[in-house]
Formats: sequence, C-alpha cells, structure tokens
Amino acid sequence: MTILNIKMFIASWLIFLVISTLASAFDVSSSSNFVAYWGQSSAGSQQSLAEYCSGSAIDAIVIAFLYQFPDTKLDLSGTCKSTFPGSTLLHCPDVAKDIKYCQSQGKAVLLSMGGAAGAYGFSSDSDASKYADTVWDMFLGGSAAQRPFDDAILDGIDLDIEGGSTTGYAAFVSQLRSHFSSSGSSKQYYIAGAPQCVYPDAMLGSTLDAAWFDMVFVQFYNNYCGLNNYPGSFNYDAWDQWAKTKSANKNVKIFIGAPGSQSAAGSGYVSASTLASIVSSVRDKYSSTLGGVMTWDASQAMGSSMWGQTVSSSIKSATPASSTPMRRRRTRY
Repeated sequence: MTILNIKMFIASWLIFLVISTLASAFDVSSSSNFVAYWGQSSAGSQQSLAEYCSGSAIDAIVIAFLYQFPDTKLDLSGTCKSTFPGSTLLHCPDVAKDIKYCQSQGKAVLLSMGGAAGAYGFSSDSDASKYADTVWDMFLGGSAAQRPFDDAILDGIDLDIEGGSTTGYAAFVSQLRSHFSSSGSSKQYYIAGAPQCVYPDAMLGSTLDAAWFDMVFVQFYNNYCGLNNYPGSFNYDAWDQWAKTKSANKNVKIFIGAPGSQSAAGSGYVSASTLASIVSSVRDKYSSTLGGVMTWDASQAMGSSMWGQTVSSSIKSATPASSTPMRRRRTRY
C-alpha cells in the first residue's frame, strides 16, 4: 500500500468516525420517539437489526426476548441459532455487530425480558438482585465468560412481564440501577416496562410504583382500553395521572403502544393516520408525559405497508398522514 493510499484510508476512517459521532443520539425526553420491538419475526420474516436501524424512522429498538430467567435463555425466532460450546445459551456475533451499528446511528437498543410465553420469575428479592448482577455482566457494562452479544453493550432493559409471580422486580431494577450509578461510565442506561393498558397492570403495577423507570410502553391493544376504542375507554389519562403522582420518576415517559398491522394483535390496530391524530390529541393534553409510540413489532410495522414509517414521520412532524395496511399472519409472543 502506497503512502497516498494509507493517507486516503486514514482520511476515510476519520470521516466515518465523525459521521458516527454526529448521528443524533436517542433523546428520552422527546415526545415523538418511535420504538419498535424486534426479534420475534411476528410477520413471518424479519430483516436484520441493522436494516431497521439504517433509516430515521426508528429511534429505539427492543430485542425480544430473554424469555427464561434466572436460567438465562434467549429466543430470537431463528435469527441467531449458534450456542456457546456445551451450553444452550445463544451466541449471536452478527446481532452484536448490528447492535453496535444501531448505536452508531443514534439508536438506543434495549433487551426485553419476559413476553407472553416463557418460563420466568423470581422467588425472592435476593434472587432478583442476584440476577440483576448476571444481566449487568452478560448484556450491559459488566463482564462474563459468555456474553450472547459479545462486547456489544446494550443501552438498557425492558420488562414485559405477562405471567408468573410479581415478586422481586423492584429489587431487580434497584440493583441494576446501582450498577448504572457505580459503573464510572458516562453511558446512559435505561429501564423500561411494558404493561397492559388496564390500570393498574396486574403483573407490573406494584413494580412501576416502587422502582425508577425511564420509559413505559403501555400496550394499548388486546384490551378494552385499546386504541380501537378511542376515545371511549382509551385510558391514557390514567397513565398520565400515574406518571405525575405515583411514579418514582416524575419525568417518566409514557409511550402509546400500537400493533404494527391488523394481524399483529387480536385487537387495537388503527391506521397510521388515525394513530397520528390520537397522538396529536394526547400531546395537546398530556405533553409532559408523552414519549411517543411503541409498536409490536418491526416486522409488522416496517413492511411494505409503510405503516411504521408513516407513523414515525407523522408524529415527528405532528402532521397525520394516510397509510394502507397490509394483512399479515398473526404471531404474538
């Protein structure tokens, strides 16, 4: 390689670093964030994590799911199939590269624990605190012999607790936050929760009251309080009141959880234009608590219907736009 080629290579690398640095970082205080779950391929197929992060539509992506704990097991719907030697724990170097790429594009990447199907739960607060140490070491800023995403450091944890016991989750969050504060790193970590819209949530209600959450992705679907029943029994007001009066973090952000297509949930789907109008109305009334929209899931929302892209663009510009939904096979984890 000539000296000129070496200089050109170095210049190109520096340009790449500058572009990566200039990518807009995730802003948790915004009211127009668009968050998508990824990993379960609920539409029947899904693109790579990096593909969904390559555009400007998605601000944060939640990898689903760590579906078994404290005996740690991941399921990414076949996206990652390799395991560590002598173990059933997934080892996902390609996903690790994609996580880093997403972060270089200013996206926050979280890992969701739980799901509608899985074997999980804690027997005590001590059990939960101990597992928080494990999660810190395996997925966040700690170190472990086996890290499913290698040296990629996730930006936080989401609790999508839909079964099992309610024991220990507040202690789990508290212990994770102790790691956040003592890590000595300037990196911003987040804790999110994904309750059903019925207030209070049967599984996460007490934890949401007791622990510090940054974001709450309320599932406004598959229930009477879903988006399809707006304005009637749609109950964002109850969650706004919780955020202002009961939440440990009075700056917590509430996200309107929406199915990404008609087949993404049993009920609750609304068109992109309808959702944009609902978000606009909620923003007018509850601007201090609104964080944006969460969708289940990327494979449904970001398909050929362009529903997700339209919703994201609309809530960011505050201008509702139309979208023609595409029917897909229903899969809900």
